[in-house]
Amino acid sequence: MAFLVGLILAGEFTPVPVVSSAPRAAPPHAAVARTGGIPAAPMVVSFADVAERMNAAVVNIDATSRGAGPTDPRYQRRGNGPADGPLPRDLDAPRQGAGSGFIIDRAGYVLTNFHMIEAAQRITVTLADGRTFKGEVVGTDPAIDVALLRLPGARDLPEAPLGNSDDLRVGEWVCAIGNPLGYVHSVTVGVVSFIGRKLFDPSLDDYIQTDAAINFGNSGGPLINARGEVVGINSAISSRASNIGFAVPINQAVAILPQLKTRGRVSRGYMGVYLTDVTPSLQRSLNLGVARGALVQDVTPGSPAERAGLRIYDVILNVEGREVDGNEPLIRDISAREPGSVARLEVMRDGRRHSFNVKLAERPVHDEETGLDPLGNPTRERAPEPPPSVPLGLSVRELDRRFTGRLDIPESVQGVMVARVDPTGSAYAASIHRGFIIMEINRKPVRSIADYQRIVSAAAPGDVLAIYYYDPTLAQRFVTTVTVE
Repeated sequence: MAFLVGLILAGEFTPVPVVSSAPRAAPPHAAVARTGGIPAAPMVVSFADVAERMNAAVVNIDATSRGAGPTDPRYQRRGNGPADGPLPRDLDAPRQGAGSGFIIDRAGYVLTNFHMIEAAQRITVTLADGRTFKGEVVGTDPAIDVALLRLPGARDLPEAPLGNSDDLRVGEWVCAIGNPLGYVHSVTVGVVSFIGRKLFDPSLDDYIQTDAAINFGNSGGPLINARGEVVGINSAISSRASNIGFAVPINQAVAILPQLKTRGRVSRGYMGVYLTDVTPSLQRSLNLGVARGALVQDVTPGSPAERAGLRIYDVILNVEGREVDGNEPLIRDISAREPGSVARLEVMRDGRRHSFNVKLAERPVHDEETGLDPLGNPTRERAPEPPPSVPLGLSVRELDRRFTGRLDIPESVQGVMVARVDPTGSAYAASIHRGFIIMEINRKPVRSIADYQRIVSAAAPGDVLAIYYYDPTLAQRFVTTVTVE
């Protein structure tokens, strides 16, 4: 969570540049024979040709709105524009935001970030040749921070070729084109640092991380590979480092374009379960009997999954006869289905296979702002917390319903609350934090400190325990494993 707070969306006063490569003549030493080691790959020396070719398709976007600006919590928490400094005296005064975008259709369709144009009352798009157009919002998808604009009256515009972001590899050269800090059509070059980074919504995020410089105003601009193809939409940067930027994979955006054009929004299938991968430690400690699939760690009350009969600790093995290889592929599969359609699941429960038909609902918009106070802060009347115990590296205390009531923790959540965690212990290594509520250990209910101590004391050093807990900050239940010390 601390990492998330250090992220900002790259959207004020700047668009972004594009990348390309043109090989130069090999240096004289390149012909020297090598007798061992890894063969040297051809070096990409210049993105000059790509930048020159792609600049025409990159646009500058000015968005004007009134009031406090976008409501997207990602925008507000990551310091775009006025959120970094004092609030304006007049909250109804016009706000100006600047960013980037790129043309994907000669008829005037432009891709950019949702946070760039949210709440905008007027959008002005400036082309590389200086022409300006009024931008009309065709569709938006806040979940992955993508927006589609149209430029009425535009014809025969230069369009940016779209690549295949699934083909990207870590270490591959990329470039960004945009308008950082008002320096229009700036080009920066770097490499792909990581693929599939989770930042805001782990169930949908698949960000490309790059060290190509991305600054305020780059939001919505293209991330380009060495072949001159757009592979991502620059979206966010880390406020703690100058060389960590993030882009939405272009394949994610392309997949939703038909819905953006026809509906103006994106509908995704939704079951109402929280999932995790089946790890070897979970398999052993929970006696799951299978080493693949997606483990159900919580079921949302009133959800399609609950109505269909799914339970905690079920392992989803197949969807429509296709094997499930982890929780993320399953989430993508379900999200790609139409709300109202039926997904046929094969589930392992207590060693037996069962079939369930789940009628999908529409996925609700993810809201990461829970409004909950920090957890575990002792009140004046509360006794000092006990020190962390050795077996798991944590200490627990009884649930205080006066405390949990202030946090809107459901009555169905029963257990003991983590009071302290030893930063050198195994619980800390398993991401167990103060304030979490331990509900079960190895599928055995924990209703009191006595229950907790009885279960933990029966385990031997080296045993792996499955901890089923509730995280009040996310209002979700999770399963993890902790090794007894």
